[in-house]
Amino acid sequence: MSENARTTRQDTTAPLSGVLVADFSRILAGPYATMLLADLGADVVKVEGPGGDDTRTWMPPTRGEVSTYYLGINRGKRSIALDLRDKDDAEVARKLARRADVLIENLKPGGMAKYGLDFETVRRDNPALIYTSITGFGAGPGRDVPGYDLMVQAISGLMSLTGDPDGPPYRAGISVFDVMAGNHAAIGILAALRHRDATGTGQLVEVNLLSSALTGLVNHSSAYVAGGEVPYRMGNAHPSVFPYEPLPTADNDLIVTAANDGQFRRLCEVLGIPEVADDPRFARNADRTAHREQLRPLLVERLATRGATEWFEALVAAGVPSGPINTIDGGFAMAERFGLDPVVTVGEGDRAVPTTRHPVRFSATPAAYRLPPPELDEHGAELRMWLDAQEESDHG
Repeated sequence: MSENARTTRQDTTAPLSGVLVADFSRILAGPYATMLLADLGADVVKVEGPGGDDTRTWMPPTRGEVSTYYLGINRGKRSIALDLRDKDDAEVARKLARRADVLIENLKPGGMAKYGLDFETVRRDNPALIYTSITGFGAGPGRDVPGYDLMVQAISGLMSLTGDPDGPPYRAGISVFDVMAGNHAAIGILAALRHRDATGTGQLVEVNLLSSALTGLVNHSSAYVAGGEVPYRMGNAHPSVFPYEPLPTADNDLIVTAANDGQFRRLCEVLGIPEVADDPRFARNADRTAHREQLRPLLVERLATRGATEWFEALVAAGVPSGPINTIDGGFAMAERFGLDPVVTVGEGDRAVPTTRHPVRFSATPAAYRLPPPELDEHGAELRMWLDAQEESDHG
């Protein structure tokens, strides 16, 4: 493949145009990070084993015969299938690493060294490379512990915070720390690219799920680290704010989050109980939190007179944060209502796939959706040809 053939695939106005990402990651955290980079113009080459990324087989649900899990995190990439245990394929992988601006991998620590693809080896030929490694528990004493999101939800303490106070701990409904680590990886890569722009030098960027989890527990982490308190699950209640939870209405529960004094006063006005806002037991957030068991029945009594949708409209109109508890289809419908255009289509004809819009909007360099999630080794031949041509050019 010629250099021109490569660049025609990219929008030269995109913020990451010209950045080549060698994506040796699989499952979720790494592929999510590289998809975000692809949306911003990076040329992402997804390196898969002969059997493909594990998520290709994580089904149901499916779209046609393809896992929707795989489709959800792999748009904008080109696929090449390489068996790193094969000498020739491993050399193709090393050629790609020598050309890349960014390499991202999530094998167990030390796993890439077997193929001459570890940071120290690759940087000798490519000192400007941003080498990004995602692990479960770091490259130190936790290096041999497999890193799966559910394990990290348990080990970090998140599950101890999730569920009813008297019930069992629960996992979050998504692989929250895989997604968080993917975001942290993308942030690290962008910062390292900025550093390279200034110095010409690459570096190793390390992300692990447990560290992402502990920073992601935010106020709960701070309660322990700064306050010496170990928080426990409170169902849907918030330990430091009230009201900040679902409350029953005449039909369905409604999320009510009056998180400051002004919002609480407006809540009371909409509910027709303005005098409650003047009650010294409820004057400030700390008072409302301390007396939540006395305040909750007063709010519930009024909320029971109308349905959740009617209250939602009235409260939002008054500037009181609230929201219905939707299923995912309702969430997309709400995003449509708010003009967020949450669904975009990538690909054309029978390869067209609806996908969720990139979460960041840019006024000058919007995200683009150039390629549908690739079939296994869909671009293998052209990538091999291009790498060979670049090597010949270097030695010619």
